[in-house]
Formats: sequence, structure tokens, C-alpha cells
Amino acid sequence: MEVLTTEQKIIEAARKIFTQKGYAATKTRDIAEEAGINLALLNYYFGSKENLFKQIVNEELEDLFGLMSPFLSDSNTTLEEKIRILVKDYTKLLTENEDLPIFVLNELKNNGNIFNHILQQARTMSQPILDNQLKNNGYTISISDFIMNIVGLTIFPFIAKSLLIASGILKEEEFPQFIRNREKLIPEWIFAILKQSRQ
Repeated sequence: MEVLTTEQKIIEAARKIFTQKGYAATKTRDIAEEAGINLALLNYYFGSKENLFKQIVNEELEDLFGLMSPFLSDSNTTLEEKIRILVKDYTKLLTENEDLPIFVLNELKNNGNIFNHILQQARTMSQPILDNQLKNNGYTISISDFIMNIVGLTIFPFIAKSLLIASGILKEEEFPQFIRNREKLIPEWIFAILKQSRQ
């Protein structure tokens, strides 16, 4: 069994606590306690909860795009398969990290370049293939609209979760099933949009 370094212990503990409590409710002392270290050591390695969360978010996004880029840039994976995989992977990532969308939006607002290297790599690898697949299937929708529809439909419910619950549209305990239902429905909605755009 691999022995974790102190830094790895902190990251694993933080990932667990952020997932359980969310970013806002997590205290650095909770992370230090979970990692079995003192708070001073956590501050020494990361300086703040925000820095630690930022590192985890970067790792999560790199993992996600690292997994997605090969199949997005694979011309043998059909457009329909790509849509289903994208929705499934985004839903899984967001279910495990519900604070991620808000955190990313805040980071983009405060530092617009933070995710450029990750997104640029994914776009360079996948855009030509996706463009060809859209055109070859007779779809006139732009690649930006195609991606925005998938990402928007998948991510927005996590951004709006508090509003949905506060307004009484959903109860907290209904949210996971709501997301599972959408995971099945979003690809069908995307297919319908694509058909409408066919020449």
C-alpha cells in the first residue's frame, strides 16, 4: 500500500470534506483533523482553504478533460455517444462537487485566465473533429452553441439549486433524483435541437 505524503493526505482529506459539506461550510480545521495533522501544517502547505480548493478544482478539471479529450477527438466515437458521455461525466463531477460551478464562475470573474491552459488543450484536440461530425451529419448548429447547450443544461441546475429549493420547486431530498432524471433527458433534448438544425 502506497504511503501518502502530508500534502497528499491534506488533498484527500479536503476532497472528502468539501464533498460532504460543500466549500462554504468547510473549515480548515475540519480538513486538518481529517488529515490527522495540525492546522499550522495545513496552512504551511496551502495557505488558505481557497488555495486548497483551487488545487482540487484544477485536478478535477484536468482529470475530467484528460478523460474527455481522447473521446471528443476520436472520430470513431459518434456524436450521439459523445453527448451521452459528456452529460454523464459532467453530472458525476458536479454531483461529487456541487460547489464547483459557483467556485469556477467566481474564479473566472476574478481571474479569467485560470483555466485557459486546460480549456485550450481540450478545444485544440476536439474542435476539428466535432466540427466535422456536426457538418457530416447535416447539422447547421455552431460548435459553440452545441457545447453551450450541453454544458448549460447540465451545469445550471447545480448553480440554481438553492433557488429551486428556496422557491419550493424542489425539496432538498428530491434534488439527486431530479439530477438523475436530467442525466437521461438532456441527451434527448440535445438530439432534438440537433434535428431542428439539420439542413
